[in-house]
Amino acid sequence: MIRNPYISLALAAVALFLIAGPAFAESQDGEDIPKLKILILGGTGFIGPWEIEAAQAHGHEITLFNRGKSRPDLYPDLERLKGDRDPDKDDGLSALVGREFDVVIDNSGYYPRHVKASAELLGPNVRQYIYVSSISAYGNTSIVGQDETAVLATMEDPTIEEMGPQWENYGPLKALCEKAAEEAMPGRVTVVRPTYIVGPGDHTHRFTYWPLRVREGGNVAVPGAPDDPIQVIDVRDLTEWIIHLAEQNITGIYNGCGPAHVLTMGEVVKTAKSVTGSDATFTWLSTNFQDAHPDVYFPIWTPYEGQYKGFHTFNNQNSIKAGLSFRPLSETIGDLLEQFDSLPEEKRTEVMSRIPVQGEAEMIDAANNKSD
Repeated sequence: MIRNPYISLALAAVALFLIAGPAFAESQDGEDIPKLKILILGGTGFIGPWEIEAAQAHGHEITLFNRGKSRPDLYPDLERLKGDRDPDKDDGLSALVGREFDVVIDNSGYYPRHVKASAELLGPNVRQYIYVSSISAYGNTSIVGQDETAVLATMEDPTIEEMGPQWENYGPLKALCEKAAEEAMPGRVTVVRPTYIVGPGDHTHRFTYWPLRVREGGNVAVPGAPDDPIQVIDVRDLTEWIIHLAEQNITGIYNGCGPAHVLTMGEVVKTAKSVTGSDATFTWLSTNFQDAHPDVYFPIWTPYEGQYKGFHTFNNQNSIKAGLSFRPLSETIGDLLEQFDSLPEEKRTEVMSRIPVQGEAEMIDAANNKSD
């Protein structure tokens, strides 16, 4: 059974209020380390609650800084500082002036001007700045097996502060944010570039599509080939590792990709079938299925060819050496389904209305006729 971070965080906060916190915390390796004061910029989205749970499980002290608009009642017993990442908007970063922390975890930095402002302001009073970037920061996804030294995405006008109609600026802006943090705090920045983050609490339900569709059973359309690679990381593995990076003061740039072995689409759907016990069978579509169905989108998957061939193949060996570990895919899938089943009926209905994708039966028939 999965833990609910929102319930456990509340209980932990009460305990910490009644009993003075320890002078030392316990790391994931079981060693005693100094208790950290951690500032999280954001904290109420997808990865924030899991970061908080991991940090509090190790005895660390958490402060949140955000606008107070997203789930403002989520952490009544944590210190919450209200402000805006844009230093020129409302009270901006004024709540952070003069504050001292051991570590800053930046979950909400999307524009380099904002990251520059927070890193410069906090730099004199913090030891380490952990910036959560994205695998989309890389500029060439056609090359298989790239590591952290690969070329980054760029944009003609680095002052633009919008993602663009197709979110084409997202990756370049993340790369610029990394640069802004490092320039403000040279040698004291940790950059984490996650791939698709999945697991309980993911409101996009991108990866959840596959366990849900497989659980429905019947003939399931799956794009590409069974051995097409796919990289995902469980949010709990990612956030526990981020806290480990903070505890060990590990700096540098790391690909937050999983798992340790090459995961394939075939393994994903077969594992979902095993976990759910469904009667699903799989029809594999050639990558040119989109010629006849240009509007069809299968979540997570990208073609293992052309400009996307390397997208799900980034090297994670440096991250593994820095402590990143992975739970079994079956555990992630089982916990995702449990969390989905606990959602309000209207939310489950809304998500299920998108499953299966439009035209699935037609694509299956076309694939079967082509193979006859």
